[in-house]
Amino acid sequence: MGKYVTVSAKVPEEFKKRLRELNVNISQLVRNALEDEIKRRKEEELKALALKASRLLKKIPPAEITRAIREARDEN
Repeated sequence: MGKYVTVSAKVPEEFKKRLRELNVNISQLVRNALEDEIKRRKEEELKALALKASRLLKKIPPAEITRAIREARDEN
């Protein structure tokens, strides 16, 4: 990982107090939560692209797909 930046958020004082009492590394918790959110959103984006591709591919007749595959094989 490269450079780091500071991100701040306001949370109820009780949250911070309880997390400290439980010996939770708040910085690590926030980093993990942000990383998980990035992964989740990337997966959503990929699913949407896959759905779009699927809809486009359904419009292509099976015979056309077969022909394209055969031509690609013959080129090798």
